[in-house]
Amino acid sequence: MSDVEFIGPPPQQKNTKHARIAAQLRAHPKVWAVVRRPASISRAASAAQAIKTGHLAAYEPAGSYEAVARTVIEGGRTEYRVYARYVGGAR
Repeated sequence: MSDVEFIGPPPQQKNTKHARIAAQLRAHPKVWAVVRRPASISRAASAAQAIKTGHLAAYEPAGSYEAVARTVIEGGRTEYRVYARYVGGAR
């Protein structure tokens, strides 16, 4: 039996977590959504920057998405959030 399965070329778009998030944001243009809740504000800021600059292919072209990192305190609990929204761009 072979360890290789010949089934054709890979799909054009990877079905990654980011591709799914980007598609959901495009379906609701200009509406802010919480897309991540990382463990620190620095990770939240890094993720927001990657979204804004299109560093990840799912969010290309650069400028198609807005994103910000925020520290939110609710009920004495601190949470770090990445908010993002689709603002338009060629797809």
